[in-house]
This record gives sequence, structure tokens and C-alpha cells, in this order.
Amino acid sequence: MAKTPQPSSWAFNDHESFIPLTHKGKVVGFCQPAYARYIVKQLTEGEQLYKALELACYDLTARSGGSAMGVGELVQQYMAKAVSPTSGTALVALLLKQRQEDLDLNDEEFAKFCDTFRLSRAELQAIYRNEDIENNQLNPLARILGLSMDELIDAWKERE
Repeated sequence: MAKTPQPSSWAFNDHESFIPLTHKGKVVGFCQPAYARYIVKQLTEGEQLYKALELACYDLTARSGGSAMGVGELVQQYMAKAVSPTSGTALVALLLKQRQEDLDLNDEEFAKFCDTFRLSRAELQAIYRNEDIENNQLNPLARILGLSMDELIDAWKERE
């Protein structure tokens, strides 16, 4: 009985080419030419935005009479604020804001919408202030966000 040839785990494609990406003269990776310009543009813009943030923090610190040594700490504080939350009340607040945008409602209309699901305006504002979410608010929140209770709890408590 003849054996069927097994495919090799090693292969090559002589029609595929990759070009090096360099940073400060050192090769940091390879990619297809179609993506190289986009990747370099995004990375360069990221560096420029970070430098602009540093300059703004330096100006802010200088105008408030602070020390230049506090600039790095201020930059880190702003960077931390710019990161989207991944769990907790802050994530629920972000999801609520996104839901409001999806429904194309202003603040007043969204508060009334939430109230129809038994989440009061005061409770909604407390969530936006990052106060603790009470267990009795989970069901209304799940319905408002269009999530199952398990999905909401997993996002809120960051269980996986």
C-alpha cells in the first residue's frame, strides 16, 4: 500500500516579498510593501502626538509655576486618562455613552429612556461619576445596553 505524502510544515512563496521596517537605523520587523507606508505613517504620527502632549504638559506646568520635573508625571496622568476602561463602572459608563450615541439621543432623552427601564437619572449620573453599581441596577443596565445579564457582569467584573 502506497503512503500518501504528508505536507511539509516548511514552505516558501517566491511571489511574496517583505521589506524591513527600521527605527533609528535598526531593523524592528518586516512587512509586505502594501502595509509599510501605513504602518510607518501611524507610528510617526504617534510619536508626534506624544511629543505634542509633552510640550503641552511642559507649557501647563510652566504656566502654573510647577517644576519641569513634574512634566513626565503629568504626561503619564493624561495617558492613563486616554486609555479606554476595560472593566468596572467606568466601562459601563462608556457603554452607556456609546448606547446613547447609537440611539442618537441627547442627554435629556437618554435619561428618560433609561428611566423607562427603571434606571433613574440620579443612578445614571452616579454611574457617570464612577460610583459603585448596585446589584439591583444590573438588570436595567443589561436591558438598556442590549446585553445579557452574564455579558454585563463579565464586562463589569472583567471575568473571562
